This record gives sequence, structure tokens and C-alpha cells, in this order.
Amino acid sequence: MAEHLELPRPWRLTMTAGWNLAESLGLPVAGYLIGSRLGGRDAGMLAATAVVWLTVVGRKVITHSVPGLLTISALVLTLQTAVVIITGSVLFFLLQFPLANLGLCLLFARTAPTRRPLVAQLAAEVVALRHPSHHPGLHKFFQGATWLWAGIFALTTIGMSVLMAVETPKVFLLLTTAVTIGGIVAGTALSALWFVRVLRRFGLQVRFAKP
Repeated sequence: MAEHLELPRPWRLTMTAGWNLAESLGLPVAGYLIGSRLGGRDAGMLAATAVVWLTVVGRKVITHSVPGLLTISALVLTLQTAVVIITGSVLFFLLQFPLANLGLCLLFARTAPTRRPLVAQLAAEVVALRHPSHHPGLHKFFQGATWLWAGIFALTTIGMSVLMAVETPKVFLLLTTAVTIGGIVAGTALSALWFVRVLRRFGLQVRFAKP
């Protein structure tokens, strides 16, 4: 029987991905909005960081494991909060954005040459993708895709650093949003196209799990 990859049924896939995004992004954003409304920017950053680390602790206690996306969110948010709180200046407030991307670059690059590249972990956790772990073609893809995202975050770091040096804070924040969205869209599209080519090359199929 040919090897294949397996995804949850559409409704469960939506729930799995939605839950991971909610606890990694939604809860910290909600914490920031509430904190900043009550006590300003610094309070918002502290509230968001507290929320994400409480989620990490809750995950560890209840499931005995912490998803990679949640770990990334906690580490990046902690770095950003430390920069904002310790310095208190507009310059260092803006510096948090390229520093966060640099941190992501290093995190992806550190796992890329290992047996557990980060993209493979995220695919398993965020969309519950099951795949033959021993398949050399898939493993090389996940390693390559992890290097790809490390490169995207490296380019984003450089781009944000240049923008911070030549633009006003208001323009910098607007362009930073555009650069971030553009990088994510480009990385997702390239990864998806690459993934489809790998599936075709090795004759693999993606199936939905049985009810």
C-alpha cells in the first residue's frame, strides 16, 4: 500500500488550527488590549506576556506538552516586552520588531538541520498532519522549508532595520505591517508549492482521517 499523509476531517482540522492560533495569538492580543486600556502600553505588554506564559503552564500541567507555536509566541513576546519595559524609549520600542524577527530566524535555523525541524513540528501541531516520519523525501522537505522560513525572517529583520533607520516611527509601523504580511504570504505560498511538488515526486497522497 502506498504511503500517504493524513489530515483530520475538515471540521476537526478547523478546530485544531483555530485552537492553536487562539491560544498563541488570540489570547495574548486580548491580554494586551485589556492591559493597555487599563494601564497603558507597558501594562498591555506585561498582560499579554503573563497570559501567554499562563497558557504555557496550563498546557504543561494538563497535557504534559507545549505546542511549538505557543512556545514561539511566548519567547518572542517575552523578548519584545523586555525591550519595551527596560528601555522605555521610542527607538527601542521600534527595535522590538526586527529583534523579534531575528529571534524567529535563529529559532528556525537552529532546528533546520536536526531530526525535528520546526516546520514539521508546526505541521503536526497546528493542522495535525500525520506523515511517515521515516520518509527521506519528506524529511528533506521539512528541513528545507525550515531553512526557507529562517531566511524569510532574516530578510524581514534586515528590511525592518533599514526602515527603522530611514523612516519616521509612524511610517515604520505601517511598512512593518506590510513587510510582515508580505513575508508570511510569500513563505506560505512557496512552502505550499514546494510541498505539492514533493508529494507528486514521491507519489504521496493527502487523505482525510476516517470518522
